[in-house]
Amino acid sequence: MDVFGNLAHGFAVALTPVNLIWSLVGVTLGTAIGILPGIGPALTIALLLPVTYYLDPTAAFIMFGGLYYGAMYGSSTTAILINTPGETGSLVTTIDGNKMARAGRGAAALATSAIGSFVAGVIGTLLLALLAPEVVKLALLFGPADYFALMVVAFAAVSSLLGSSVLRGLVSLFIGITIGLVGIDQQTGQSRFTFGILELQDGLGVVLVAVALFAVGEALFLASRADLRREEIVPVKGRAFMTREDWARSWRPWLRGTLIGFPFGALPAGGTELPTFISYKVEKSLAKRPEEFGEGAIEGVAGPEAANNAAVAGVLVPLLTFGLPTSSTAAIMLAAFQQYGLQPGPLLFSSNSAIVWGLIASLLIGNAMLLVLNLPLVGLWVRLLYIPQPWLYGGISVFAMLGVYGINRSLVDVMALIAIGLLGCLMRRLDYPIAPVIVGLILGPLSEIQFRRAVQISQGDLTVFVTRPISAGLLILAALMLAGAIAAHWRGSRQAATA
Repeated sequence: MDVFGNLAHGFAVALTPVNLIWSLVGVTLGTAIGILPGIGPALTIALLLPVTYYLDPTAAFIMFGGLYYGAMYGSSTTAILINTPGETGSLVTTIDGNKMARAGRGAAALATSAIGSFVAGVIGTLLLALLAPEVVKLALLFGPADYFALMVVAFAAVSSLLGSSVLRGLVSLFIGITIGLVGIDQQTGQSRFTFGILELQDGLGVVLVAVALFAVGEALFLASRADLRREEIVPVKGRAFMTREDWARSWRPWLRGTLIGFPFGALPAGGTELPTFISYKVEKSLAKRPEEFGEGAIEGVAGPEAANNAAVAGVLVPLLTFGLPTSSTAAIMLAAFQQYGLQPGPLLFSSNSAIVWGLIASLLIGNAMLLVLNLPLVGLWVRLLYIPQPWLYGGISVFAMLGVYGINRSLVDVMALIAIGLLGCLMRRLDYPIAPVIVGLILGPLSEIQFRRAVQISQGDLTVFVTRPISAGLLILAALMLAGAIAAHWRGSRQAATA
């Protein structure tokens, strides 16, 4: 079946009345959550994992896809109106977006953000549909040794590129791998790190750890800060839509931002931060009036917002084809797949095609819904900014505990939630990244299985990892990534010391 046939199959799944409702729920919740400062799509999906435990998998992932895109849309609103991004991908938008709002052009900034996100989301999703089947063909060539090497690349990427230092990233990764070892060893049947507690024989669930780190840990971290003050909210003024000049200055940045954001999203730990900064630099270098950048240039909003949303589609390529998360949100979505007993990878496209193509088609539908929701209802979304943050995060903590308790009705799970939440708070206070913990937790046991399979097939010959071309190339790539990150941090430290 070709791409168009697959998309037609996906639309047949996504356009059912029930799935349309779930898509609308997802994009609406995602927009509302994205507007709230400090609450991104990762935290939102983590919170909803326990709630959707008994939901149909196709409907659940259609809703999660809507949440993901919706949070990206919503985060630009706070970046423009209160100079505080709801998600790290909108950091660059604050530079010119807030200046436009203060100059009375907030409506134009929000419009170019919404339309640019729509354009990038549609193009990025179509690229996802075109590239994913080809990447699946490549994934079918991988053996156990190659999959292990690929996971080592993911480990190197998240530990070296996320966080303020390679050491802190590796420590976070080690914590995640250690948590993943709790429970019964699948091969030997031996209990590991259970401390005689029967409830830990099945291990610590990914959902529990994700909710603890991203919800409880975040809430405790913000509660420990003394600067929970209300930001100044700039009222939306000006025309409801962009002028002809705004359109002329925006459409090229939308396309360039899309072409920059999509490949970066597909890279290990590429995320949304780096492509948005690159897009901003590109637009400034190509602008006819570069002196306006930093003072309210509409190109400085259009390009980065397009790159932000295109990167979201790119993130789904390695997630769906290899089962590799390249961002914290992708790691949570991988946990959601495992919650339903599904493992993303080449076989997912053949054994669960309705879920995969229904999700891809729903992203196109969700983008259209988001454009309708964002442009006329900006005033309504802005009202959410007036919710006091202590009330907000207190509610999140209660909701997280009730959700985790509802899965197994176990007090051990609740105590583990609190303990890991305190660990997450401590890591945030000490500036240790959270995403490597989730990646280590999910990929650690999988890498152990692939390592053992490769060694068994080679009859104990460890050179199998360097004699196979694919695995050897991937291991060299992982080493280069770590070495490059260490060199970059060392160079930065030297320059800071010299200054």
